[in-house]
Amino acid sequence: MPEARKDVRNLAIIAHVDHGKTTLVDGLLRQTGTFRANQVVAERAMDNEDLERERGITIHAKNTAFEWQGVRIQLFDTPGHADFGGEVERVLGMVDAVLLVVDAVEGVMPQTRFVLGKALAHGLKPLVVVNKIDRPESRAHAVVDEVFDLLVELGAHDAQLDFPVVYASAKEGAAALDPEAERKDLRPLLDAILEHAPPPQVELEGPLQFQAVTLGYDEFLGRLVIGRVERGTLRRGANVVRVGEGGRTEAFRVTKLFGTRGLERVELDAAQAGDLCIIAGIDSIEIGDTVCDPAAPEALPRIQVDPPTIRVRFLVNTSPFAGREGRFLTSRQLAERLRREALGNVSIRVEGGDGPDSFEVAGRGELQIAVLIETMRREGYEFAVSRPEIILREIDGRPHEPVEDVVVEVPEAFAGAVLEKLSGRRGRLLTMEQRGGRTVLEFVVPSRGLFGYRGEFLTDTRGEGVLHRTVRGYEPWAGDLPRRGFGAVVCSEGGQTTAYSLFHVQERTTLFVGPGVAVYEGQVIGENRRAGDMVVNAVRAKKLTNIRAAGRDENTVVSPPRKLTIESALEWIEDDELLEVTPSALRLRKRVLSASFRRR
Repeated sequence: MPEARKDVRNLAIIAHVDHGKTTLVDGLLRQTGTFRANQVVAERAMDNEDLERERGITIHAKNTAFEWQGVRIQLFDTPGHADFGGEVERVLGMVDAVLLVVDAVEGVMPQTRFVLGKALAHGLKPLVVVNKIDRPESRAHAVVDEVFDLLVELGAHDAQLDFPVVYASAKEGAAALDPEAERKDLRPLLDAILEHAPPPQVELEGPLQFQAVTLGYDEFLGRLVIGRVERGTLRRGANVVRVGEGGRTEAFRVTKLFGTRGLERVELDAAQAGDLCIIAGIDSIEIGDTVCDPAAPEALPRIQVDPPTIRVRFLVNTSPFAGREGRFLTSRQLAERLRREALGNVSIRVEGGDGPDSFEVAGRGELQIAVLIETMRREGYEFAVSRPEIILREIDGRPHEPVEDVVVEVPEAFAGAVLEKLSGRRGRLLTMEQRGGRTVLEFVVPSRGLFGYRGEFLTDTRGEGVLHRTVRGYEPWAGDLPRRGFGAVVCSEGGQTTAYSLFHVQERTTLFVGPGVAVYEGQVIGENRRAGDMVVNAVRAKKLTNIRAAGRDENTVVSPPRKLTIESALEWIEDDELLEVTPSALRLRKRVLSASFRRR
């Protein structure tokens, strides 16, 4: 018979990107005394990966725990970016309530709708935190109304609509129950969690059930499995069985058992039903598997996440520079690394491609694919990547494509340019609102219509615009879209680029490389301002003679090249081009390197 564990609360903190989740977790850890008074702690302590710190976003869901008034609060910090929504979906099955953080200025955004919809589908009750209340342009009451309207739209029941609201400033580490009241610390938020978050309803005496939700790795312990004990008690040293997909079982021994205390792992002797814990002792476990008592191997329902929406092809690098910079080059090494990624990330799928040296990788968006590419290149892998494609679905006999909610905030003067561009990409305008000299536009746009748009958007708004997007669902195919309106500048010969050659090319192009860079035939070194490719000799040097010229030599000043990122390169390339990725360089190239073969 299930009973309530009143000494535990399990929550996930969810929000749109940049609404202050991780900063709020920092404040909660400080408020509860998890950090020592003299302990030096980095800002956004939960974002402990290099890529997360560089990009300023959360990529992987992470759990922490702290004590407050004799109750252990176990909290998951989740990503706010739509591309990492799979991390949010699998965590929601482990918690009993969600802390919904909403910016007091921006209000409800596309990812707010996505994560809140998933939480309601799990039957979870939201506790709303209106964050950044200290900003002068705060509109706290209007934001609460927006959250209520969104809950009604998403079909929330009466108990979910009766949500508590706390007004906070995560930066100050303070909260209050009224936006006008004085804020001293985060006690009001912690008290609201104890009062409104339901304790887990569990069977403490039944046979063991533990579900693997997240996988990690430790150099000394090997594979780590993070999950929740759903029933019974999990003990260190116990002999248990893993029930995999299809009912397959495998016996193993729990060699280590850990819990969390702040940012640290602490060893445990046992974990009861309702506890979040980490186990070691098995390398073959997968996300969604159930760890059970050998006498009662009953599997829990497997974790379901939304399917991927885009795909790219990873290929073995075949450029003339292959093998110069990377350590892992072969198809076998590439296949093994992609298989490990799919094992630990349920929202990524890997399948065989057109040949033995090609692999199809499907994910939620360009950013998720770009993070995987960046992670692999830092590990020493060298490979090539094709242009992203959308994944179509057949619904009622008609092709349907993924569409996205797009929220754009721009100065009033640039709203017309954004409207024109997104309308040309089959975008549908939903709302248009003025907020203090800036215009907020909401669109529904096909995912493929947004490929390559971010660069244009920043140019059209002179860097002052903000664009947020998240997948909305599937709609009927919207028809063909205009392709890239410019061509590529392609090298005709290999060698070192020269300032003399680039100087004469740059008048009609935007260059991606500077002088003194090694290039090869078929490499793309710039963007032609007109449609169609332009083949140039970028390694030609000025011929010197012993005849004195009557005129003065030209001063060869080459403009700084445009620096490509993985995201901008994936958006830029066309079907006949590839992105070459090595640990030290990103290069664009034609699939067929020889100009004479390309003409055939």
